[in-house]
Amino acid sequence: MYLRSLAIAPLLMATVLAVPAAARTGPVDVRVPGAEYTVSARLADLTTTGTRLTGHTDPADWAGLEAPGTTTPSAVPGVQVDGYFPDTSKTNTNHGWNHDSQFVIRLPDHWNGGLVVAGPPGLREQYANDRIISDQVLAKGYAYAATDKGNTGPEIYKDGDRPGDAVMEWHRRVTELTVAAKQVTDRHYGRTPRFTYAAGLSAGGYLVRWQLEHRPSLYTGGLDWNALTFTADGGLLATLPPALRAYPRAKEGDRSAHAAMLAAGYPEGSERQWEWHHKNQWDLLQRVVREELDPGYDGPAQAGTPLCPEGTGAGCDTDYHFASRPRAVHKAVKRIALTGSIRRPLISIQGSLDALTPPAAFGDVYHRMVTNAGRAGLHRYVMVPGGAHTDGLVVLDQDHLRPMLGNFTAALSDLEAWTRPTSTS
Repeated sequence: MYLRSLAIAPLLMATVLAVPAAARTGPVDVRVPGAEYTVSARLADLTTTGTRLTGHTDPADWAGLEAPGTTTPSAVPGVQVDGYFPDTSKTNTNHGWNHDSQFVIRLPDHWNGGLVVAGPPGLREQYANDRIISDQVLAKGYAYAATDKGNTGPEIYKDGDRPGDAVMEWHRRVTELTVAAKQVTDRHYGRTPRFTYAAGLSAGGYLVRWQLEHRPSLYTGGLDWNALTFTADGGLLATLPPALRAYPRAKEGDRSAHAAMLAAGYPEGSERQWEWHHKNQWDLLQRVVREELDPGYDGPAQAGTPLCPEGTGAGCDTDYHFASRPRAVHKAVKRIALTGSIRRPLISIQGSLDALTPPAAFGDVYHRMVTNAGRAGLHRYVMVPGGAHTDGLVVLDQDHLRPMLGNFTAALSDLEAWTRPTSTS
């Protein structure tokens, strides 16, 4: 049985290792193994309070991910390293580099011996988690590393040679950065991390699960938040088209269409979010993900026709039926699908009113997958009443939605207690 509430365990802090005084005052030139280009800077504050003033973050990248009025920790001095690994795609325009596989590594002066690695949600870039993850973990003394996943924006399907290549690159880039960041801490602090966690929201949460299934030796544990879950049954390709078909009719008061939305897994009580998701996410993500995994569906067109009405027919993503697609399409999806066979402790927090990766079709499904794989003892599944897909959506229904950032930080403390039971304050 999964957990319905999260007990906030006492924070078991590791001994803090400070950077030597000479390193705090001297020139900065941090080398990142395998990187093609890097630039380092000593900053008075590595959190967004400081980095948005110095240009070491991009507020547009984390826009909409936090509830209005959210405050985050600040005053964490240290070193920031920006750069990129070798890559041929150029969707990420940050810093004017026009180069993908960009990353950021932050090294606080007062280090707790740990590292947190993250990938961005959706089609965003390496600074997307700066408010919701980086600020939180830096305040605890963690080093932090984030990747852009190797491709960004609404045309990720152009990266790679065969269906699924762009998504598989996401995993390779997380692994690449984790390995490099551990070596960076070794050179900067004099030792490698004693504990390393993968963390992420939405698509970033999917990355966490994949890493714990396939690269467990790199991590102590993981924490995901409303994670996307690709499965052999299609994931988003199975859940988005029913919403695209039913919502326009449900909006007009068609009760059978409303029932179809609920039957597809969209939570009762999330209705006030549906219009926003229909305009901004369901259609876009369906077309982008489908083009990446099933490019033949719309022939020579790329990513279909936006918001084509139900009944348009061939090539319209509203009429897409994953189950009836050719074997090659199912093979492409299986290539990127999760199995549930995690090999390190994982905490998953899931919003009960998430209308993009709804619990019935995503969080609940993955918990069953983990259980069926015989790994139930490594998974704690936390349902957060009133949680939407991102905290920025709280404004759509302030009577029923609540921010989940506090649950994320509590879950991190719980993960620390679970995976480091002998830590001392």
